[in-house]
Amino acid sequence: MLPSYVNPQKIEQEISGQWKMKISLKSALVVAVITSVLWLVFNQNKMQMPKINMLQMCSCQSPNTAPGSPGPMATDGEIEDLYNKIDKRIPQRTIDDIVEATSAQESMAIITNPKSKYCIGDQLQVKVTANDYSGNRKSYGGDYLRARIYSPDTNSSASGSIIDNKDGTYMVKFTLFWAGSVHISVLLMHPSEAVSALWRAKNQGFANIKYTGNFTSATEYVNSECGFELDTEEEICRYIDKRDGEAFYCVKPKHYPCEALTHMNSVNRDHSYLTEVEQLLINRSNIGLEITKALKPVTVQNCGKDTLSPIEKCSLGSYHPIPSGYFHYNMWRPIHCQMGQYTENDKLKEFLKGKKLFLMGDSTVRQYIRHFAENLKIVDYFNHTEDEMQSWQKTLLAINQEKFIYIQWKKHTFPFVSKTFYSIKEDAYMARQIDRIGGGENTIIVLTLGQHFRPFPLRVFIRSAINVRKAVERLFIRSPRTKVIIKEENARDMDIDMERFSDFHGYVQYLLLRDIFHGMNVGFVDGLDMSIAYACDVIHPPLEVLENIISMSFTQAS
Repeated sequence: MLPSYVNPQKIEQEISGQWKMKISLKSALVVAVITSVLWLVFNQNKMQMPKINMLQMCSCQSPNTAPGSPGPMATDGEIEDLYNKIDKRIPQRTIDDIVEATSAQESMAIITNPKSKYCIGDQLQVKVTANDYSGNRKSYGGDYLRARIYSPDTNSSASGSIIDNKDGTYMVKFTLFWAGSVHISVLLMHPSEAVSALWRAKNQGFANIKYTGNFTSATEYVNSECGFELDTEEEICRYIDKRDGEAFYCVKPKHYPCEALTHMNSVNRDHSYLTEVEQLLINRSNIGLEITKALKPVTVQNCGKDTLSPIEKCSLGSYHPIPSGYFHYNMWRPIHCQMGQYTENDKLKEFLKGKKLFLMGDSTVRQYIRHFAENLKIVDYFNHTEDEMQSWQKTLLAINQEKFIYIQWKKHTFPFVSKTFYSIKEDAYMARQIDRIGGGENTIIVLTLGQHFRPFPLRVFIRSAINVRKAVERLFIRSPRTKVIIKEENARDMDIDMERFSDFHGYVQYLLLRDIFHGMNVGFVDGLDMSIAYACDVIHPPLEVLENIISMSFTQAS
């Protein structure tokens, strides 16, 4: 029985209205769900879920527009200043005939301070006069020369310093560090006309290297064109590090999200920015030609002098111009500081005891971990599952459980040049790699930048180097006792593609790296000086040089 104040007819109307409302809401919900499902089905291939994983902190997008730069940044001004600083030093020369270029055979070299005998510590001065193929004196400088003295009997050698007088003449100065019969070598690596052409070609664009990205799903894969620039109307995946301004792009394959990019390779494209005459200048037959054939060895004696050895240990925060040292009986002897020898197993194990050693960069620092694990066998590789699509580029990890030694080599990401495919799933720009390291007094970082940057415009290298410097600055704020060593570029083969990989490109980057890290408490290992002195024209220096590079690294880190 209802209370007297309740109207039964009104209650019936309210109940009926509520049911109608519920039915209406349910209908609307069903329609919304069906609409959403249909939209997902027809748009699943267009959807991309942004995530911070691929290439580390990248922004993965696929707009159907030509890729642009990440946008103006504070570092752009510094990049332009450094670029212009180098640009002013490069000769601006063009020729129509190779006979107008500097000829090693026609050029001349004379000793300006000849003696019947020299004493240890004396200076030996050689004047080089550049002539063209017709024997005419050159009126301008800019030739890329390489100078060294050496004594095969004692496995001694040293680089020389070269002064460009800007008038077609050069003064080469050698310090005579050891006694014996000393040979003189001055090589014409590139005439100034080739230097000018290489500089223009390097900075003209990205067309010399072709990148191919491998996009993978659970059952299949597809390859797609990638690079720093893409001239295409197709949909583009943009892999951008917004903080550091690093950017890389791939053409987006149909039915694959941008995050499906897993592997990459590169090849030299059938392309050149050089004219036919300029290509002749960098032909192997015109590379590394001797100018000093007519010079006879000089005799150096002790003259009652004791060779003074530096007292202070080589330490962080300083570097020196070429020559920074010399080889004697295959041992590198710095002239400004004292280097310890880290060649014996026991000494290496004692030094590395309880330490983490992070090796970052290209295969020239990969030599460290291979030497420790494969030659000296003081550490064992961690037996991890290998990626079937990559070979030497995979991350290497080696440990010594008894001594608590941890060593890791990891490649830097773009630009990385390799004909075989390599994984990028765990890749990161070097600056990001450094950001992930906690650091501490038992942490050592040895890094190198250069060889893989040679084929690309210089601004790519400058930006990466500045980003690495900023990462090291951040590391020193949170962990100032971490040791950071920069292994500088070494010379490499003369029979390679010079337009892309010439040592001239490496020398420019060598100069810039010192400028960018100037004043920082980091160590420098002058791989260029050592490789020129030793005349090891291979990308991976031989054991005699490698052991000295490692010893110099660990002396500064000790």
